[in-house]
Amino acid sequence: MTRNVTRRRPRARVHPDTVRRIERATGSLGTAVMAALEERLPWFRRMSAENRSWLGLIAQAGIAAFADWIRHPERSRPAVTEVFGTAPRELARAVSLQHAVEMVRLIIDVVESQVDDLAAPGDEAQLREAVLTYAREIAFSAAQVYARTAEARGAWDARLEALVVDSLVRGDADESLPSWASALNWSSSPVTVVVGTIDDQDAEPLIDELRAQAKRARLDLLASVQGGKLILVLGGSDDPIAAAERFAGRFGPGPVIVGPLVRDLRAASISARAALAALRVAPAWPDAPRPAGADELLPERALDGDPDARAALIADVYEPLAGAGPALIDTLMTYLEHGSSLEATHRILFVHPNTVRYRLRRVAELTDYTPSVGREGFTLWVAIILGRLAAKHSGQL
Repeated sequence: MTRNVTRRRPRARVHPDTVRRIERATGSLGTAVMAALEERLPWFRRMSAENRSWLGLIAQAGIAAFADWIRHPERSRPAVTEVFGTAPRELARAVSLQHAVEMVRLIIDVVESQVDDLAAPGDEAQLREAVLTYAREIAFSAAQVYARTAEARGAWDARLEALVVDSLVRGDADESLPSWASALNWSSSPVTVVVGTIDDQDAEPLIDELRAQAKRARLDLLASVQGGKLILVLGGSDDPIAAAERFAGRFGPGPVIVGPLVRDLRAASISARAALAALRVAPAWPDAPRPAGADELLPERALDGDPDARAALIADVYEPLAGAGPALIDTLMTYLEHGSSLEATHRILFVHPNTVRYRLRRVAELTDYTPSVGREGFTLWVAIILGRLAAKHSGQL
């Protein structure tokens, strides 16, 4: 059987005199390219002197690689991958792929405009063909370099993002945190942390979708998956519950908890600690809303031994009531212990029903918890128990 093999047509050889002319003209070509960059590319003029210098080296390397390629006709393709390797990786952040392609096109235009002067007599067509081939190859090279850079940057950003979230969860964020977050384009405040479970789906595409969703909502987002938990750090919203509702459907089954709002990313560990503590005890409140605020589970957190929850209930509930005199706590506890019955309370305490109503309103004013609402009455009850225990241990009772 005869196999038909398609062979690459050998590249046309340019005249040796053309090669010599190009080699002698590399310096002037580089100068012409730099002048064209300054004249025709506004974004180039706005760059720092250092970055303009690096781009000049890239242009000179491109011209030198072209001269080397036409000097060796046995090479079917030019070795241009090293052209963009001249500059540091950071330059890819300063120069977009679109700008890089514009620069390559301009360099080729400058060389092509001088073909008649560079080519030996009768060699113009061969040199133009070589220039077009080289332009195609160097454009492919630019795309490859930027693709590799984007992939490496994406992997690095993902690792840095996970590191920032882990630092916040562990509560050991240091002075480097703002700079780490800045590298991830974080600039928002205030901040809240949202936690929940994640199902069996792949975390990476999920986080990409969450990031796109946050961008549409004009929110900053950092996300990480840790031990079956999806942790989101959201910035830029004054309403943490409303912000979390945008993402609640992306979590797995079970509760979604929203930590308290904090002033900035440095304080986000407070929000993360509260949210994770509430997530641990959320099964004790099966009917909790989704999402639920971490402070809505203060009594469960306190019973589970969370010191932050105990301190909050004592400071925000027990102490204001105790400071208002014993009558408020006595009336409140009698009311709660007798099934929230106004009639039973006024009979046991031998006071008028309106007195009981007044005292219960004062409780609500001082604590923002209404005794007649089931969970709020439960929170008040737990707070008074914790406060009495704390007062006993401190010798105040």
